[in-house]
Order: sequence, then C-alpha cells, then structure tokens
Amino acid sequence: MPSARAQAINRLVSSRIREYVDLCKPKVVALMVFTAFVGMLLAAPGEVTFRIMILGNLGIALVAGAAAAVNHLADRRIDAIMARTRGRPLPSGQLEAPQVLFFALVIGIVGVWILVSWINTLTAILAVLSLVGYAIVYTLYLKRRTPQNIVIGGAAGATPPLLGWTAVTGQVDPNALLLFLIIFTWTPPHFWALALYRKEEYAQVGIPMLPVTHGDDLTRLHILLYTILLVLITILPFLTGMSGLIYLVGALLLGAGFLFQVIALMKVRSKQRAIKTFVYSIVYLMLLFAVLLFDRYLPLLAV
Repeated sequence: MPSARAQAINRLVSSRIREYVDLCKPKVVALMVFTAFVGMLLAAPGEVTFRIMILGNLGIALVAGAAAAVNHLADRRIDAIMARTRGRPLPSGQLEAPQVLFFALVIGIVGVWILVSWINTLTAILAVLSLVGYAIVYTLYLKRRTPQNIVIGGAAGATPPLLGWTAVTGQVDPNALLLFLIIFTWTPPHFWALALYRKEEYAQVGIPMLPVTHGDDLTRLHILLYTILLVLITILPFLTGMSGLIYLVGALLLGAGFLFQVIALMKVRSKQRAIKTFVYSIVYLMLLFAVLLFDRYLPLLAV
C-alpha cells in the first residue's frame, strides 16, 4: 500500500494534469481532431499512413490546445464573472497566468515542430494561421468589438478538415475547401444558440454577442437563415462528385433535424430550447462527417 504522502502526491499530480488538460478545451479539440481525421481519410481513401494519421492529428491537437490555452489566458477576467467559466483553472486560481502562457508556448511549438518535421510545411503554416486567428484575432479583437465576431472568427475553427487534407496531400484541394466551408457555415447557428442561452452573462461582461446587441428575435432569424444555407452547402459534396447517394440521404436527414430544432427555437422562446439546439448542432456535425466517411469507405469495404 502506498503511504499517505505518496497518495497525496499522486492526487496533486493528477489534479494538476487535469487542470492543464482543461486549458486545452478537450471536448472542442476532440471534435476538431475528428474532423481533421475525416479530412485525412477523404483525401486519400485507403492510403493514409500510420505516421500521418498519428503524428498529423497529434500536431493538430497540440496547436489547437495551445490556441485554447491562450484563449483561457486572454479571457481570464471575464471568465471569473461568467457562471459557465468561473471554474476554469485560471479564474479559480488553480493555475497562474505565467504557467498557462508557458504551457501554451511549449505545446504550440511542439505541435508545429511535429507538423514541420513529420508532415509538411503547408499544414504547419495553416495550423499556425488558425492558432493566430482564434487566439488573437477572434479572442482579443473580434469577440470584444463586433456582434459578427463568431461569423468572421469561425474561419479559424473551420480549418481542421483542411489541415487533415493537406497533411496527406500537401496541397489545398477544392474538396478540402468544401469541408472548410461546411464548418464555417455551421459555426454561427451553433454558437448563437449558446449565446441565446447565456445572453445575460455575455451582457454582464460586455461581450457584444448578437443576442445582446440586436435581441433574441433577430438572433433566431440569423440562426434560421444560416441553417438553411448550411443545409444547401452540405449538398455540394454530392453535386461535385466528392460523395455519393448515401451521404446525400444522410446530409438531408441530418439537415432536416437541424431545421426542426431551429424552427422549434423560433416558436418556443426559452433557454431550454436554445441549449437543445446547441447540443443538437454538435451531434449534427459529428454525424455529418461520420456519414461522409461511411459513404466514401463503404464501396471499398464491399470490394
């Protein structure tokens, strides 16, 4: 049996590891890595090497985690006020700003080094641009100055499937840009649903989210219009020959579900309906990319 002192040290180490993991927003990064993984497999079905799959996703995850840590650092004062975020490592006092900055620099540099050394320079450059776009352009500037912050800043969060594609091919392909466009269009209705749910908290800290500056009704209308646009854009992989009939049926069914949630949000003006729409949007994106993958690989499995 370990001594009481050893147990206390183990608990402290485990707690500290959890704090640093929390800085990386692991749930968000996991979704990003999943879409990057799908991008890899769509780029070259049956030809993605183990090295690219493991090291490519690791590098992308580390850079994304570094961007999330910088976001924590920049938002630590408003995070301390908002109920949703006051338990994060920085506002709760579990970690100090210099520790977070050092951590972000280390994992960011390691992530870029992995991409440059083992994948390709283009993917590394795009990953760095994504980090700068999210951690600096969005977090420090757009988020605090315009209600269209998530529309413009959403470009940074839409890059993972593009990064996955370039990790395999070493070039930007129109189909990769189409995957980017899907997530770019998905981001506003996804995040505005959360903004409706947390409207009072954003107002309290002076963040000009759309519901705060223009009201709930206009936000719901924007969510509806972007969702319609999203459904139309998700048909493009079929129209361009990137995907087949299985994907088209899946995309239309998932899109119908998203529209159902949004129309319900228009009719039932409650926070509960807003958070349900937000949760569905996450499930929607995961399933949409899963269907993309299934559609591409089912013919290969049947051979």
